[in-house]
Amino acid sequence: MIEEFLAGGLGAVEEAIRTAVADEVMPRYRQLAAHEIVEKKGPHDLVTTADRQAEEHLTASLTKLLPGSVVVGEEGVHADPSVLTALGGDAPVWIVDPVDGTRQFVHGDPGFATLVTLAHHGELLASWTYAPVLGHMAIARRGQGAWLGGERIHSGSPEPGADLHVAISHFDFTTDAEKRALAGLRAPGVAARPCGSAGLEYLNVARGLLDATAFTWENVWDHAAGLLLVGEAGGAHATLGGEPFRIAGGNALPFTTARDEATVRHILGLLAAAG
Repeated sequence: MIEEFLAGGLGAVEEAIRTAVADEVMPRYRQLAAHEIVEKKGPHDLVTTADRQAEEHLTASLTKLLPGSVVVGEEGVHADPSVLTALGGDAPVWIVDPVDGTRQFVHGDPGFATLVTLAHHGELLASWTYAPVLGHMAIARRGQGAWLGGERIHSGSPEPGADLHVAISHFDFTTDAEKRALAGLRAPGVAARPCGSAGLEYLNVARGLLDATAFTWENVWDHAAGLLLVGEAGGAHATLGGEPFRIAGGNALPFTTARDEATVRHILGLLAAAG
């Protein structure tokens, strides 16, 4: 059933995402009232009415497109952490981040995206990264490549001898221990900066505009779409333990995603040395 859906249903998923964003997100862009912004765990962890409404919209539309599927979304998991167990179940799973880069969205910055990934039995099958203000719709399908605006994209390899540009977990979201873990990237030949929207940083890697990422958290809705996108564009990833990232969790952190295998190995070596 899933293969049949993948063969003919990808266009409908894209349309469902565009519709949800048009109905629930964009009317609130730069129009949020104070009561529509709520702190979840602190001033840097925000949720808005747009996040909640878009996730509800996508939950209804995506499960209708693929009967028997379930949704693991950021806001649903925040309300009920047991929702995460669906990642290890038998049903196809839609992994949803309704507004990736909520802080940017709240501040009226265009650097936010809606991320959707279809997974089954722990395997990422297809993903969509939609940045409405930037006009980007990136789509990946396992074994069939990565595409942006209908054109195939390739990550390529970093320029020999040039500094590696790496987006890392933002300091506002890291503990002292996580900051120490990332300290290895303060090395000659590495230009590290705090990340923005994780989904858009992955898109930058897939397009060859960024060499790598190094993240200290494993929330699946932040990473699933980008991991497939980069992989299908020719890039690679690995956790600090040298293993592929597991969407069900329990990964050795930090982990890195990069334009090629050699860069993954180099970044992991620097991270390991800091530990």
